[in-house]
Amino acid sequence: MSTSASASPFTAGGADESEPAEPAGHPTGRPGGVVSPVGPAPYRALCAGHRWDVPERYNMAADVADRHPGDRLALIFEDHTGRHDEVDWQQIQDRSRRIAARLHALGVRKGDRVAVLLPQRPDTPATYLGVLRTGAVLVTMSLLWADEPIRYRLADSGTSVLVTEGSALGRVGAPGAPDGLLGAGVEVVDVDDPSIAALPPEFETADTAPDDPALIFYTSGTTGPAKGIVHAHRTLLGHNEFRYCHDLRPGDVFHGAGDWAWSMAKLLGPLRAGAVHYVYRPAKGFDPAGLLAGMARNGVTTALVNPTFLRKMRQDVPDAGSRFPQSLRVVCSSNEPLTGDLIDWFREQFGVTLLDYYGSTESYPLLGNFPGVPVKPGSMGLPLPGWHVALLDEDDREVPVGEPGEICLRAGSNPQFPLGYWGRPEASEETFGGAWYRTKDQAVRDEDGYHWFLGRTDDVIKTSGYRVGPYEVEAALREHPAVADAGVVGVPDPVRGQAVKAYIELCAGHTPGGGLADEIAAFARDTHSRFAYPRHVEFVAELPRSATGKIQRAALRARAAAPAPETPLTPASAGPRPDQEDSAHDDGAPGTGGGATGTADRTGTAGGAARDDSGQGRRADDEPGPRHA
Repeated sequence: MSTSASASPFTAGGADESEPAEPAGHPTGRPGGVVSPVGPAPYRALCAGHRWDVPERYNMAADVADRHPGDRLALIFEDHTGRHDEVDWQQIQDRSRRIAARLHALGVRKGDRVAVLLPQRPDTPATYLGVLRTGAVLVTMSLLWADEPIRYRLADSGTSVLVTEGSALGRVGAPGAPDGLLGAGVEVVDVDDPSIAALPPEFETADTAPDDPALIFYTSGTTGPAKGIVHAHRTLLGHNEFRYCHDLRPGDVFHGAGDWAWSMAKLLGPLRAGAVHYVYRPAKGFDPAGLLAGMARNGVTTALVNPTFLRKMRQDVPDAGSRFPQSLRVVCSSNEPLTGDLIDWFREQFGVTLLDYYGSTESYPLLGNFPGVPVKPGSMGLPLPGWHVALLDEDDREVPVGEPGEICLRAGSNPQFPLGYWGRPEASEETFGGAWYRTKDQAVRDEDGYHWFLGRTDDVIKTSGYRVGPYEVEAALREHPAVADAGVVGVPDPVRGQAVKAYIELCAGHTPGGGLADEIAAFARDTHSRFAYPRHVEFVAELPRSATGKIQRAALRARAAAPAPETPLTPASAGPRPDQEDSAHDDGAPGTGGGATGTADRTGTAGGAARDDSGQGRRADDEPGPRHA
């Protein structure tokens, strides 16, 4: 495993957040010093009163599960059939120990990688906690991925045991089978195996240090395969958004939009705080009316949503507040910037002001809005207490107020800071080994310290709240027999924020057309993922490339933004494919929209101007919707 070059600055008894340990090699000058927080007085008071408290020995699972009385309610699970399950802490504690015992019997020990491929089930939280109790490193997987992304992540992480459900066993296949997902020697645990329930609920949780690896989340990059980000057990202690943004209290009922496979914090953070976690599983896709009815019925008091979720809710249930009165006290949003119109609509419906916060898969949330602190619509807010954030130029100099800079986090300034990328020492050193973690997001800061998002400095596409790396989509497209090469960029989408657009160079003997565009997009959907396939396809004679042959995505983005380019890229185009539009969410964040659409060149040689029929003929089983945070 690869870790950041900086030693952990956390010590037993906590560290004063206003004066953290200085990371090794930290530059001198203003960015290196402690910047006094600006902003309203309530915010300054939050910062002044904050301290990190990281014990000498710490296991995330024990901290989450074993602090609660067994008879206290932990989870409410409902679905579209009317099913209603309530899970108390005794059930979670017992089930997690049984899972840990089964894994230990298979030889799982501290540091081994165990992957979990499960949907949101009543026993999924206990399964996660069971893995963490053993001291193994939990690798989260989503059933929405196609086979190849799962196969790659299992192999890259060196997973020794895969935990899944009985219905997925056929897809997983036998270890080492040519058409299966598993390498030779990987064990499989079926959580539906009744012998697990027969085990005694006894297991001594592994003795782990705060810096021991606990989680691997995979994030898509732009220049290579997906990388596994390694987080330590202490990462949960750094997620103070549940204290400061959500204002969670024991007895709160929390709903978090999003598959837990993409973000463990929104599951474990509220549970650790003593909140009851409410889950609603629709028949397929996103069911705003069903979810809102369930939230009202179960008295949800605080929630985490995202703008795609909200746009779809407003579209399908514009009178949500009168139809489904809620008990909401605090609602936060992440994944992409909130717009003023969404804030206004939500306040009109429910009497609650949405609180935006920001971060990345590597580290979040860096910035946020807080109850009792004024909100500036459109702003990502202020640095979280204990999070040392600065807007820097390319030379690590802090930019003046009102000037754009890259959002950066001081290395090791909080417990959530990652250990590094799995098995990639050079990438780990480059990203995490210096004085600052650079997010590659641009923002400006106003005179009150509020931050305003400008855009990405790299090529990652944010669609329906997910970070999509063009590299993996392009690789999937190149597997199609008609595709010689492909370049992928994000284009504006009224519901998703961005949609994936693919520029395709065809192999000799293939003719561009609407049918082929449909076929290529469907191929990427089936072989890569249900949410990261191109909804727009444009055929080009030649992709723009640098002198070294690298596809110039900046040129493609510029072309996509030009309404009537003087020099057309496409000799022909595909027509729209309204029959293959889809909408889905694996994590509660929906998306809707047109399928692959082509764009005619300005001479109109092949007809069919580009369009997006968002929401028309959608299929609600295909697209998920955490990564603005």
